[in-house]
Amino acid sequence: MDVFGWSRPFRQDVLPAPLFEQAMAAGMLVADSGAWRSRFRFSTLGGNGFFHSSFPTEAADAVFFGPDSYRFGAVLTAHLRGAPPPGRAVDIGCGTGLGAILIAQHDPAAETVMVDINPAALRLARINAALAGVDGILARQSDLLSDVSGAFDLIVSNPPYLPDPRRRLYRNGGGRLGEGLSLAIVRTAMERLARGGTLLLYTGTAIVGGDNPFLQGVASLLGRADFIWEAVELDPDVFGEELEESPLSVAERIAVICLTVTRK
Repeated sequence: MDVFGWSRPFRQDVLPAPLFEQAMAAGMLVADSGAWRSRFRFSTLGGNGFFHSSFPTEAADAVFFGPDSYRFGAVLTAHLRGAPPPGRAVDIGCGTGLGAILIAQHDPAAETVMVDINPAALRLARINAALAGVDGILARQSDLLSDVSGAFDLIVSNPPYLPDPRRRLYRNGGGRLGEGLSLAIVRTAMERLARGGTLLLYTGTAIVGGDNPFLQGVASLLGRADFIWEAVELDPDVFGEELEESPLSVAERIAVICLTVTRK
């Protein structure tokens, strides 16, 4: 756990010699004050393993896998069990590739695409897909779906939802309160969902004065008759420490929700 869990420095003899040599050849290790440290962490979810960025995740292009990833995985798995198999699916802002991998494992016949604006994320997503034994996932560097064509039966996403002054890709949700990227994904889904297709969006939203600005924006976008949608609150209060800093200081809490949007 010290080596691939919390990215702590370790002596060379901690790892078996063949494993150390393979990690060096893959560029996984860096020198650290006479010892070595892994550039990546390794986490498991179910029967799958996921490489992601080392701790702490300070780099602008860090690839994050944490509590939200586990909850997103559970929500997506439950959806897949109760929905018809998608002919074509995409994971927007795929990060480690979790969403695309779960879809491809559940529905091997689906054409599954994973996209991210971060090339470091796509590299790890490809590796994680290979570890999971799913060969047919297409990986594309793209800002949302700008570089991917066609309609989709299933669009999934677990985007960042906090405002981040440092604009780290895995953390910065954009907009005034971190809702910008999530609303952009809703707008994209409105354009690219096939008839009967569904957007499954796991995100967070600031609650201000008892109101939900993100869902107010969603309602404004989805007022058209050809969409039906539902939002379920999964956790009423996360990242409480973020409320101490502007601009989230105006909020009383941050809630995690699952938004489901279906084109009729």
